[in-house]
Amino acid sequence: EVQLQASGGGLVQTGGSLRLSCAVSGVIFDDYGIGWFRQAPGKGSEGLGWISNDGMTYYIDSVKGRFTISRDNEKNMAYLQMNNLKPEDTAVYYCAAGGPFGFMATLAWSDFTSYGPGTLVTVSS
Repeated sequence: EVQLQASGGGLVQTGGSLRLSCAVSGVIFDDYGIGWFRQAPGKGSEGLGWISNDGMTYYIDSVKGRFTISRDNEKNMAYLQMNNLKPEDTAVYYCAAGGPFGFMATLAWSDFTSYGPGTLVTVSS
């Protein structure tokens, strides 16, 4: 059973940066894609992007160029680097896993079925 834990949230000023981490266990990490999601106060969950098992990335338009997803297969970790943060980025952020996938698999939001607890990011204006 896959287990995930996001960490690294906190309070940051507008324009600042944070790097979130996602620790993954219970599966062969190399075979899994990792997605990042967030839920702002009073709003539904929003998918931000993912990194495939092959290292291919996808981002939604609103974070493209500001957020970067990466992974370290040796450490079973994925990361979300967030730059130029805005107050509207305030949310609980969490990671999710999907897989296992083969080589050059095509991912979709529906593939991410295992979620872990989130970490709160607050961006002050």
